[in-house]
Amino acid sequence: MRAAGRYGRGRRHVVRAAAGCAAVTAVAASGLGAGLGAGGPAVTAAASARGQSSPGAAGGARMAQMRAAAREFGVPVAVLLAVSYVETRWERTGDGPGVDGGYGVMNLIAPSLPASVDRGVPGRPSARKVTLAGGRATLVEAARLLRVPALMLKASPRQNIRGAAAVLAHFARGLDRGRLPGSLGGWYGAVAEYSGAAARQAAAMFADDAFAAMRGGASMITGDGQVMTLVPAPGVRPDRSQLARLGLAGAPASAGAAAPASSPADCPSALSCTFIPAAYAENGTDPASYGNYDLAGRPDGMRTPSGGTASMKIDYIIIHDTEGSYSSTVATFQNPASYASANYVIKSSNGAVAEMVRPGDVSWGAGDWYINMHAINIENEGFAAQGATWYAQAEYNSCALLVRYLAARYGIPLDREHILGHEDLPGPTDASTAAQHWDPGPFWNWNHFMALVHGVGDATEQARGGSLVRGTHRLVTIDPTFSANKQTVTDCTGGTCKTLPAQPANFVYLRTGPGTSYPLFPDQVLHPGATAGTIQDSDWGDEAAIEERYVFAGQSGNWTAIYYSGHKAWFYNPPGTGQAARYSGGVVITAKAGLASAAVYGAAYPEAPAYPAAIPPKQVVKLSYTIPAGQVYPVVTTGVTTDYYYAKTFNSSLPDDHTIVIGTTPCYLISYNHRKFYVQASQVTVQTLP
Repeated sequence: MRAAGRYGRGRRHVVRAAAGCAAVTAVAASGLGAGLGAGGPAVTAAASARGQSSPGAAGGARMAQMRAAAREFGVPVAVLLAVSYVETRWERTGDGPGVDGGYGVMNLIAPSLPASVDRGVPGRPSARKVTLAGGRATLVEAARLLRVPALMLKASPRQNIRGAAAVLAHFARGLDRGRLPGSLGGWYGAVAEYSGAAARQAAAMFADDAFAAMRGGASMITGDGQVMTLVPAPGVRPDRSQLARLGLAGAPASAGAAAPASSPADCPSALSCTFIPAAYAENGTDPASYGNYDLAGRPDGMRTPSGGTASMKIDYIIIHDTEGSYSSTVATFQNPASYASANYVIKSSNGAVAEMVRPGDVSWGAGDWYINMHAINIENEGFAAQGATWYAQAEYNSCALLVRYLAARYGIPLDREHILGHEDLPGPTDASTAAQHWDPGPFWNWNHFMALVHGVGDATEQARGGSLVRGTHRLVTIDPTFSANKQTVTDCTGGTCKTLPAQPANFVYLRTGPGTSYPLFPDQVLHPGATAGTIQDSDWGDEAAIEERYVFAGQSGNWTAIYYSGHKAWFYNPPGTGQAARYSGGVVITAKAGLASAAVYGAAYPEAPAYPAAIPPKQVVKLSYTIPAGQVYPVVTTGVTTDYYYAKTFNSSLPDDHTIVIGTTPCYLISYNHRKFYVQASQVTVQTLP
């Protein structure tokens, strides 16, 4: 979901946990490979301990703040620690809000947040705010109780923790006529209310996770060097009867949903999977203002304007991260004012799955309506900038099993050209492409995940990329060994930049020439007019990710060039253990003879004559990207159907509403830069390279 959007956090993590609480482990790492981070040869690890704070006096500051706030407001420190652990794993990278509008290590929730653009309507992303009705705005509550500005609670970790403690104490007193609970289990209702969820089920999920953390305990050194410990309380017994006194809704608003909440989940039998429906309801009286998905009949039960039936094939499975906790993501998708959803949400700690939108319906997660029409969206609990702190093995296992199940059911190829990250997706316009999310981010282990998808070991999966010797092969698969591929990455969410802890990354940096003296590649849509890219985690424009394929464009020493985003881009690719690519052949396109360039598109909508009178033609927008004559790009999908699902109102109150328009313009999906884009067959020539 990220972009706001994950191995070895840099120091040793140890977590003891019950079934509902993450068991986090990580390897010790000595520092950032500064040379790798620069897109070049590695230097000694001792050159950079800057990504990870060392524990010491400062490393105990956050625990001290937790204990102080607990004493000040009469809240058990275990409650504060468990709430923060479930919300953020005791660390918040960046200053921006999470999926539910929460801030800081305690995830204090603001009353509104920027409107989601995940439905993918073309046009510059809206700056409007959305008020999330029904839940508790804990940020406002904390500011009132402490008599401090909300901005201070967002910016100061100490005040953020104090604010959370004050709110928890206030909620607890409200449940027991002004008295604080006399036992740890008596805090269950206050913790559930603190979740901010409007629905009882989501609030209970959050409280259950927090109490599971208390039972099992947890300890870790965070990415910013804080030594955190939650002492196990195995005998804690939560008082769940308090939940009924919170006045929360029993179920989300889903008046028009196709399936009731009691329906069985559509998941492989080996998964712990529950159907928890996302909201499908109007926001007010305007039937065009509704959330959080569209009813459909994918793949073969779609309705045409003429009253016939047609197909809208499911071609892709999109991997996301939540940028929030599992329970907060479920709560957000259950609120129709959030305008966002996914078909499935997966929990980090134990791999539990919530199905929220049936695969036959269209979830709003990809930021490009055409992609949403043809995709299943899967959210994985976690934060893109925090690496393996969230991306646990149980989550990888469940996600891979779910992907295999869905791919088999809908005929989706099990490769990285159809199993995509949000970071791989286009936008329908230049502005929406630049604003597209970049999750699951630079630390999702694509090699390991695809190995699980294919049921093989990591080394076997890596070898699937092709030959280590180029020979006559022209296709290049980015394929470094994940565990050794440490890159220097910064996070600038909210405007404050910091270098992230050393950890394996899933990409190589690209430069404008064959050497570290050349600048990082500047994407012309992401950075208009810029002469260099950046090392920010959100800057996908100068990154080529594991298992992505490109066409070989040259070699200079240990540097390999590929055709990328209308240019040549270079990455460090020495022979031996540091080799970052493998080679193969395949189908490619180039601009048709006589054309100076071929146009590039972010969607494959039908030509205007295909639309009936009642449906306004969807504009097919040429992006600033082009394919110059002589450049070559891999084909992902041939024979792409140009179509458009016209879904405008909650109740199908417009003529031809919720029907599919099918065009006749043949297109191809290609691997163009970090993202995939479309070209029209009339402008390109297809060939097969050895």
